[in-house]
Amino acid sequence: MQRPLAHLILAALLAVAAPLPLFAADDTKTYTTQEEAPASYKLQGEYVGKVTVDGAEVKYGVQVIALGNDKFEAVSYPGGLPGDGYSGGNYDDLLKAEATASGGKVEFKGEGFVATLHDGKIEVIGEGGVEVGTLEKVERKSPTLGAKAPEGAIVLFDGTSADAWNNGKIVQEDLLLADCESKEKFGDHTLHLEFRTPFKPDARGQARGNSGLYVQSRYETQVLDSFGLSGADNECGGIYKVSKPKVNMCYPPLTWQTYDVDFTAAKYDADGKKTENARVTIKHNGVVIHDDLELPSNTPGRHQEGPGPDAIYLQGHGNPVVYRNIWVVKK
Repeated sequence: MQRPLAHLILAALLAVAAPLPLFAADDTKTYTTQEEAPASYKLQGEYVGKVTVDGAEVKYGVQVIALGNDKFEAVSYPGGLPGDGYSGGNYDDLLKAEATASGGKVEFKGEGFVATLHDGKIEVIGEGGVEVGTLEKVERKSPTLGAKAPEGAIVLFDGTSADAWNNGKIVQEDLLLADCESKEKFGDHTLHLEFRTPFKPDARGQARGNSGLYVQSRYETQVLDSFGLSGADNECGGIYKVSKPKVNMCYPPLTWQTYDVDFTAAKYDADGKKTENARVTIKHNGVVIHDDLELPSNTPGRHQEGPGPDAIYLQGHGNPVVYRNIWVVKK
């Protein structure tokens, strides 16, 4: 597939259309459920399909991100979505486009191509009105979503009580609000938790649903609405100042996501001198994003490294990030 033609096809895929009415000024709000989210949220999401180029079908994934004020950005992934076909590469090399709703829809016109998003799909039409391809909206779920605590696990939160947490607060009837720490402290362990970030279409970067999972209150894995971003060490899945994730597996906001953590604590001698660094393997939505990663030091924002166990901390940043189904197995 020649690059100029591929770019025309991909550019067409990045069209977005909005049903009437257009989105109102209340997009400046923070939304905590899909039911209350505005029309812009309904268009945001992931799309997968094939387009025909020179007689051959080529698979693409597209992530459409709502940016408020009728604006959208779309990012295309050759081979499929991150973690499901896209083989990785330089994020800056991915084709990205912004579009603004006008008159009820937005159309992107390439040389001989028009693409429109409607009814949960992106249709790409070529010269003479011939359909070039269709991408269907998909709603992925983590394969570990709803994972049950195994025998012997310590259940820290099952939706019925926040008694296992200092400053624990239940919201929306059965969800744990960020900004709390476990009363029990842990050394080597495995951890499962599920989190959901709010929808803040006008916010950007660290203001867009910020929280964090601090293992042992010392090592932070970022929790953030980083849907469609590059996957930096200060974005979702990143270990701040230590490592970016192998792939950005962030789902859209208001979607339940999972972290599964296998943690080995740092080792210290009798004099309190560290002899081995901590190590961690983390799966985000079932995909390994850190594989037996060495943690040379604590990350900023909470406790210093030291001998002995410490608590799990769910960082609060003033954003209504919520958690559920949290359990730990000591090793």
